[in-house]
Amino acid sequence: MGQFRLVRLGEQLKQEIATMILRHEVKDPRVNEFLTIDRVEVTRDLSFAKVYVSSFMDDNAVRRGVEGLQSAAGFIQSSIAKKLSIYKFPKMTFIADFSMKEGFDMVQKLNELETEGDGKKEEDNV
Repeated sequence: MGQFRLVRLGEQLKQEIATMILRHEVKDPRVNEFLTIDRVEVTRDLSFAKVYVSSFMDDNAVRRGVEGLQSAAGFIQSSIAKKLSIYKFPKMTFIADFSMKEGFDMVQKLNELETEGDGKKEEDNV
C-alpha cells in the first residue's frame, strides 16, 4: 500500500476512534472524553497500527485510559472494520504519548525564563 494511502488510513482511524471516545461508545470507565488521539501509524502490510493517546490530565489518568482502550481494542477494531472497507484490518496497539504535555511544560518554563530575563533587564537599566 502506498505511503499516502497509509497516512490517509491512519487519519481515518484516528477520526473514528476519537468519535467513539466522544460518543462514549467505549464503555470502559477508565476511558473518558479528555483523551486525545494524536496520531495513528499503520504498517505497510496493514497488520498493525500504533495509536498514540495523550491528554492534559495527569500521567496516571492517561495510563489508565490507555489500559482501558487496550482492553476494548477488539470492540474498537470490529466497530471500525464494519464502517471501513479494507481487505485487512490492522491490530491496534494503544500507546501513551506524553509529548504534548512535555511540550506544554517546556513552553511554560521558557515563558518563566523570559519573564525573569525581562525583570533583570529592567533592574540593569535603573
